[in-house]
Amino acid sequence: MSVVLDPHGTAAGHAHDHSHDHPEGWRRWVFATNHKDIGTLYLLFSFTMFMVGGVLALLIRAELFQPGLQVVNPELFNQLTTMHGLIMVFGAIMPAFVGFANWMLPLQIGASDMAFARMNNFSFWLMIPAAILLVASFFMPGGAPAAGWTLYAPLTLQMGPSMDVAIFSMHLLGASSIMGSINIIVTILNMRAPGMTLMKMPMFAWTWLITAYLLIAVMPVLAGAITMTLTDRHFGTSFFNPAGGGDPIMYQHIFWFFGHPEVYIMILPAFGIISQIVPAFARKRLFGYTSMVYATSSIAILSFIVWAHHMFTTGMPVTGQLFFMYATMLIAIPTGVKVFNWIATMWRGAMTFETPMLFAVGFIFVFTIGGLTGVILSVAPIDIQLQDTYYVVAHFHYVLVAGSLYALYAGFYYWAPKWTGVMYSEARGRIHFWLSLIFFNITFFPMHFLGLAGMPRRYADYPMQFTDFNTIASVGAFGFGLMQVYFFVAIVLPMMRGKGERAPQRPWEGAEGLEWEVASPAPFHTYENPPKLDASATRVVG
Repeated sequence: MSVVLDPHGTAAGHAHDHSHDHPEGWRRWVFATNHKDIGTLYLLFSFTMFMVGGVLALLIRAELFQPGLQVVNPELFNQLTTMHGLIMVFGAIMPAFVGFANWMLPLQIGASDMAFARMNNFSFWLMIPAAILLVASFFMPGGAPAAGWTLYAPLTLQMGPSMDVAIFSMHLLGASSIMGSINIIVTILNMRAPGMTLMKMPMFAWTWLITAYLLIAVMPVLAGAITMTLTDRHFGTSFFNPAGGGDPIMYQHIFWFFGHPEVYIMILPAFGIISQIVPAFARKRLFGYTSMVYATSSIAILSFIVWAHHMFTTGMPVTGQLFFMYATMLIAIPTGVKVFNWIATMWRGAMTFETPMLFAVGFIFVFTIGGLTGVILSVAPIDIQLQDTYYVVAHFHYVLVAGSLYALYAGFYYWAPKWTGVMYSEARGRIHFWLSLIFFNITFFPMHFLGLAGMPRRYADYPMQFTDFNTIASVGAFGFGLMQVYFFVAIVLPMMRGKGERAPQRPWEGAEGLEWEVASPAPFHTYENPPKLDASATRVVG
């Protein structure tokens, strides 16, 4: 079906006069204001940072392959664990979801572009110096920060100059996130095609709308915490320094008030992607759309009242432990609603298992395991035993790798034919999925047992009894890393070069949404005038 736009309509939002030309060469990317180009830049940047963070992870696993010190000294080991966490969270996962938002939201809601095109460009380019500063901290006197990705005081007060560089980098990344969030909120609320009410929006748009509000709420909290750290280091304050009457535990409260909503910032857009893909390959409407919207909102609200479940061992009174324990368990309910809705959507559907659906089903299965270990860790007496062990490492990697990352891959395989105009190789996609799934579980499942046996995280050495599981985990980690290189070489590069079978306008039979109403590849400018929608707000009529 060709897109027929309303000849009498006016451009959605304001016309972006500056973007009507189509610049070529380096100018197209440096001065990009087109949402598709900026989305591509975000995705390439996030994959680059994913590779950098992955190299750091493999150095960690190489050191832990056997007991004793093999590859790095303990100081560098702590720098690697800190920088791996910071790069993966702020440089890989979050920018990747922003890339998806830039590419897909205007297409899904019938908007001509993002609301603030030049601010969109600025919010991307802020990330480049931030990333360079973060990585360059390895080469500063004393090496990179080694306080864990949580940047806990008093360790941060004792670090060398690289700590200041990391703080500045985090400020830049935070500013980028806030600008991107404002852009997403204004685009969704003000630029939807006529007839697309909020409750007719795709779930991906809903999850990003909620995520953007979360980002605006919590990024200033992180900025406050790291600014207080900076003033403690250089300006004589004592917010977190006990010698001057400060309290390091206060830092933990402030950080985790940011940190726990941050966890949901990294998973809610993933829920949105999975909620698009499962109905498409089950060839059914999403079961319980309204409950899905309310469940997403509930998770976002509850995320603000559970932060101290990371702090059960800090001397919290029993009343506080009980409150945070029950509040954390409560989050399992809306999350369970989502999993139930996905399974109910698949129930008796005419399902096929192309690569996007494989990653979506893999996401549901492995993310559920991560969710269950989260419920176990929410129980204060158990958490006190497992605090800072490899059980916690296994838990959050099941949620963030098998959660966020698998959803990103599912979304890539689902939408990339629309972006590039060519189909990926199904055989190569299946190889990427199955070997990633196998190697992921080989890497992280043994860590549950290491944690239960009492192995603490962030240690460069360990006793002999932990050798076997660590060896297995390290072998799995190198296999998993290899598969992500394979993904780029065997799938991404051929698609970027236009090699492969030409993608039809609607490559997936059951896919619904406005993005499938435009040609493949999506034209540089779409929806100069807002589209006329059918009653379901998923197709263009005319």
